[in-house]
Amino acid sequence: MQINGGVRFCEPGMRASIRAMHVQTEILGMINENIEGFDKVGYQRKEPVVSTMTEYIGIHGLSNTVDDQLGRIMVSHNPLDIALANKGYFQIQTPNGVKLTRDGRFKLDKEGNLLSLEDFPVLSDSGMPIKLPVVPDNIDKVVVDTKGKVSVYDKATNSLAEAGVLGVVDANGMAVLNPDVKQGYNEYSNVSLQNEFLQVKPVVRNFEANRQIFLIQSSNLQKVISQLGSAS
Repeated sequence: MQINGGVRFCEPGMRASIRAMHVQTEILGMINENIEGFDKVGYQRKEPVVSTMTEYIGIHGLSNTVDDQLGRIMVSHNPLDIALANKGYFQIQTPNGVKLTRDGRFKLDKEGNLLSLEDFPVLSDSGMPIKLPVVPDNIDKVVVDTKGKVSVYDKATNSLAEAGVLGVVDANGMAVLNPDVKQGYNEYSNVSLQNEFLQVKPVVRNFEANRQIFLIQSSNLQKVISQLGSAS
Protein backbone atom coordinates (compact mmCIF):
# COMPACT_ATOMS: atom_id res chain seq x y z
CA MET A 1 0.00 0.00 0.00
CA GLN A 2 1.29 3.41 -0.92
CA ILE A 3 0.12 6.62 0.74
CA ASN A 4 0.59 9.86 -1.12
CA GLY A 5 0.19 13.15 0.69
CA GLY A 6 0.87 16.78 0.18
CA VAL A 7 -0.42 20.30 0.45
CA ARG A 8 -1.47 22.27 -2.60
CA PHE A 9 -2.24 25.94 -2.31
CA CYS A 10 -3.65 28.02 -5.13
CA GLU A 11 -5.01 31.50 -4.60
CA PRO A 12 -5.83 34.49 -6.80
CA GLY A 13 -2.93 36.92 -6.99
CA MET A 14 -5.09 39.96 -6.17
CA ARG A 15 -6.00 38.51 -2.80
CA ALA A 16 -2.34 37.76 -2.04
CA SER A 17 -1.36 41.32 -2.95
CA ILE A 18 -4.03 42.79 -0.69
CA ARG A 19 -2.92 40.55 2.17
CA ALA A 20 0.72 41.59 1.66
CA MET A 21 -0.21 45.29 1.68
CA HIS A 22 -2.16 44.74 4.89
CA VAL A 23 0.90 43.15 6.53
CA GLN A 24 3.17 46.02 5.43
CA THR A 25 0.65 48.52 6.81
CA GLU A 26 0.71 46.79 10.20
CA ILE A 27 4.52 46.84 10.23
CA LEU A 28 4.49 50.56 9.42
CA GLY A 29 2.10 51.01 12.34
CA MET A 30 4.62 49.37 14.70
CA ILE A 31 7.41 51.61 13.40
CA ASN A 32 5.24 54.70 13.85
CA GLU A 33 4.44 53.60 17.40
CA ASN A 34 8.17 53.34 18.12
CA ILE A 35 8.78 56.81 16.72
CA GLU A 36 5.94 58.25 18.82
CA GLY A 37 7.40 56.55 21.91
CA PHE A 38 10.86 58.05 21.44
CA ASP A 39 10.42 60.63 24.22
CA LYS A 40 8.27 58.47 26.51
CA VAL A 41 9.68 57.41 29.87
CA GLY A 42 9.96 53.63 30.18
CA TYR A 43 8.91 52.89 26.58
CA GLN A 44 10.53 49.84 24.97
CA ARG A 45 10.57 49.56 21.20
CA LYS A 46 8.62 46.83 19.45
CA GLU A 47 10.26 44.68 16.81
CA PRO A 48 7.94 43.11 14.17
CA VAL A 49 8.24 39.35 13.79
CA VAL A 50 7.08 37.88 10.47
CA SER A 51 6.45 34.12 10.46
CA THR A 52 7.13 31.89 7.47
CA MET A 53 3.38 31.48 6.85
CA THR A 54 2.56 35.19 6.82
CA GLU A 55 2.30 35.27 3.01
CA TYR A 56 -0.58 32.79 3.29
CA ILE A 57 -2.34 33.82 6.51
CA GLY A 58 -1.71 37.57 6.43
CA ILE A 59 -1.51 39.63 9.62
CA HIS A 60 -2.32 36.51 11.69
CA GLY A 61 1.28 35.47 11.04
CA LEU A 62 2.61 38.83 12.21
CA SER A 63 3.59 39.44 15.82
CA ASN A 64 6.05 41.57 17.72
CA THR A 65 8.71 41.21 20.36
CA VAL A 66 9.83 43.80 22.90
CA ASP A 67 13.40 45.07 22.75
CA ASP A 68 14.54 44.95 26.39
CA GLN A 69 17.77 46.86 25.87
CA LEU A 70 18.29 49.79 28.25
CA GLY A 71 17.07 53.22 27.24
CA ARG A 72 18.52 56.67 27.82
CA ILE A 73 18.88 57.44 31.53
CA MET A 74 18.69 61.13 32.37
CA VAL A 75 18.77 63.14 35.60
CA SER A 76 15.42 64.46 36.84
CA HIS A 77 16.37 65.67 40.36
CA ASN A 78 13.06 64.29 41.65
CA PRO A 79 13.67 61.84 44.54
CA LEU A 80 10.58 59.86 43.52
CA ASP A 81 11.80 59.32 39.97
CA ILE A 82 13.44 55.88 39.87
CA ALA A 83 15.31 54.30 36.95
CA LEU A 84 16.74 50.82 36.48
CA ALA A 85 20.28 50.63 35.13
CA ASN A 86 19.86 46.88 34.53
CA LYS A 87 17.16 44.88 32.75
CA GLY A 88 14.01 44.42 34.78
CA TYR A 89 10.59 45.87 35.56
CA PHE A 90 8.77 47.51 38.45
CA GLN A 91 5.57 45.84 39.59
CA ILE A 92 2.39 47.90 39.76
CA GLN A 93 -0.91 46.59 41.19
CA THR A 94 -3.80 47.44 38.86
CA PRO A 95 -7.47 46.38 38.88
CA ASN A 96 -6.58 43.96 36.06
CA GLY A 97 -3.66 42.39 37.90
CA VAL A 98 0.04 43.11 38.26
CA LYS A 99 1.52 45.30 35.53
CA LEU A 100 5.23 45.33 34.66
CA THR A 101 6.73 48.67 33.70
CA ARG A 102 10.04 50.50 33.46
CA ASP A 103 8.36 53.83 34.07
CA GLY A 104 9.60 54.70 37.56
CA ARG A 105 7.93 58.09 37.97
CA PHE A 106 6.31 57.57 41.35
CA LYS A 107 4.51 59.77 43.86
CA LEU A 108 3.20 59.69 47.43
CA ASP A 109 -0.35 60.13 48.64
CA LYS A 110 -1.20 61.75 51.96
CA GLU A 111 -1.10 58.35 53.72
CA GLY A 112 2.45 57.69 52.53
CA ASN A 113 1.57 55.09 49.87
CA LEU A 114 4.00 54.87 46.96
CA LEU A 115 1.96 55.15 43.76
CA SER A 116 2.48 55.21 40.02
CA LEU A 117 1.37 58.21 37.95
CA GLU A 118 -1.92 56.38 37.37
CA ASP A 119 -2.45 56.11 41.17
CA PHE A 120 -1.72 52.37 41.26
CA PRO A 121 0.22 50.96 44.25
CA VAL A 122 3.88 50.11 43.71
CA LEU A 123 4.67 46.60 44.95
CA SER A 124 7.56 45.46 47.09
CA ASP A 125 9.63 42.30 46.64
CA SER A 126 7.14 40.57 48.94
CA GLY A 127 4.24 41.46 46.63
CA MET A 128 2.74 43.99 49.06
CA PRO A 129 2.14 47.69 48.33
CA ILE A 130 4.90 49.95 49.64
CA LYS A 131 3.79 52.37 52.35
CA LEU A 132 6.13 54.70 54.20
CA PRO A 133 6.02 54.32 57.99
CA VAL A 134 6.36 58.09 58.27
CA VAL A 135 4.80 60.62 55.89
CA PRO A 136 7.58 63.13 55.10
CA ASP A 137 6.98 66.84 54.84
CA ASN A 138 9.46 66.87 51.96
CA ILE A 139 10.03 64.17 49.35
CA ASP A 140 13.78 64.82 49.63
CA LYS A 141 13.63 62.78 52.82
CA VAL A 142 12.80 59.64 50.85
CA VAL A 143 15.90 57.54 50.11
CA VAL A 144 16.16 54.63 47.66
CA ASP A 145 19.41 52.68 47.47
CA THR A 146 20.82 50.73 44.51
CA LYS A 147 19.15 47.51 45.69
CA GLY A 148 15.75 49.21 45.66
CA LYS A 149 15.32 49.57 49.44
CA VAL A 150 12.98 52.47 50.15
CA SER A 151 13.52 54.41 53.38
CA VAL A 152 12.33 57.69 54.85
CA TYR A 153 13.93 59.98 57.40
CA ASP A 154 12.09 59.87 60.74
CA LYS A 155 12.57 63.04 62.77
CA ALA A 156 11.35 61.33 65.93
CA THR A 157 14.19 58.79 65.92
CA ASN A 158 16.64 60.83 63.82
CA SER A 159 17.19 57.79 61.58
CA LEU A 160 15.98 56.17 58.38
CA ALA A 161 12.85 54.03 58.66
CA GLU A 162 12.61 51.27 56.06
CA ALA A 163 9.40 50.99 54.02
CA GLY A 164 10.28 47.99 51.85
CA VAL A 165 12.26 46.94 48.81
CA LEU A 166 11.02 47.65 45.30
CA GLY A 167 9.89 44.45 43.62
CA VAL A 168 11.99 44.38 40.45
CA VAL A 169 11.46 41.33 38.25
CA ASP A 170 12.32 40.16 34.74
CA ALA A 171 9.78 39.57 31.95
CA ASN A 172 9.04 36.10 33.38
CA GLY A 173 8.33 37.42 36.87
CA MET A 174 11.60 36.23 38.40
CA ALA A 175 13.28 38.55 40.88
CA VAL A 176 16.21 40.62 39.64
CA LEU A 177 18.92 40.39 42.28
CA ASN A 178 20.92 43.41 41.17
CA PRO A 179 18.57 45.97 39.58
CA ASP A 180 21.03 48.87 40.06
CA VAL A 181 18.37 51.36 41.03
CA LYS A 182 19.04 55.04 40.31
CA GLN A 183 17.16 57.56 42.43
CA GLY A 184 16.44 60.91 40.81
CA TYR A 185 16.68 59.60 37.25
CA ASN A 186 14.26 58.79 34.43
CA GLU A 187 14.80 56.18 31.76
CA TYR A 188 13.56 57.28 28.37
CA SER A 189 12.87 54.95 25.46
CA ASN A 190 15.47 52.73 23.81
CA VAL A 191 14.26 53.84 20.37
CA SER A 192 16.82 55.04 17.81
CA LEU A 193 15.05 57.40 15.40
CA GLN A 194 17.70 56.83 12.73
CA ASN A 195 17.15 53.06 12.77
CA GLU A 196 13.38 53.43 12.72
CA PHE A 197 13.46 55.75 9.70
CA LEU A 198 15.82 53.35 7.89
CA GLN A 199 13.33 50.53 8.43
CA VAL A 200 10.53 52.52 6.83
CA LYS A 201 12.01 52.56 3.30
CA PRO A 202 12.01 48.77 2.56
CA VAL A 203 8.52 48.41 4.04
CA VAL A 204 7.18 51.19 1.82
CA ARG A 205 8.92 49.66 -1.21
CA ASN A 206 7.31 46.29 -0.53
CA PHE A 207 3.93 47.95 -0.16
CA GLU A 208 4.33 49.84 -3.44
CA ALA A 209 5.49 46.68 -5.26
CA ASN A 210 2.40 44.77 -4.13
CA ARG A 211 0.23 47.76 -4.99
CA GLN A 212 1.58 47.82 -8.55
CA ILE A 213 1.01 44.07 -8.90
CA PHE A 214 -2.54 44.54 -7.65
CA LEU A 215 -3.21 47.34 -10.15
CA ILE A 216 -1.83 45.26 -13.04
CA GLN A 217 -3.94 42.27 -12.06
CA SER A 218 -6.99 44.48 -11.63
CA SER A 219 -6.48 46.03 -15.07
CA ASN A 220 -6.08 42.61 -16.70
CA LEU A 221 -9.22 41.36 -14.99
CA GLN A 222 -11.20 44.35 -16.25
CA LYS A 223 -10.00 43.67 -19.80
CA VAL A 224 -11.08 40.03 -19.54
CA ILE A 225 -14.50 41.01 -18.21
CA SER A 226 -14.88 43.60 -20.96
CA GLN A 227 -13.94 41.09 -23.68
CA LEU A 228 -16.32 38.50 -22.29
CA GLY A 229 -19.08 41.08 -22.25
CA SER A 230 -18.47 42.10 -25.89
CA ALA A 231 -18.26 38.48 -27.01
CA SER A 232 -21.67 37.69 -25.59
